[in-house]
Amino acid sequence: MIEPSLKKHSINLFGHQTSITIETVFWETLKHIADQKKISLKALIEEIDQNRKGNLSSALRVYVCLYYKNLLAS
Repeated sequence: MIEPSLKKHSINLFGHQTSITIETVFWETLKHIADQKKISLKALIEEIDQNRKGNLSSALRVYVCLYYKNLLAS
């Protein structure tokens, strides 16, 4: 089981280095979603970043929740 601890991740988005502090379970789930969509984790995060309202870490968490909510609804 993945521990729900916060971890800081550095990533280059659109040519700018940024850091994201997010729970490991969300980071691992984002990797899984990117694999399912056959895109890189960076591409997925850039997609989320372009459409977000609020801070990036929160947007990533919300994306994961909505992704699985939509899967369950279909």
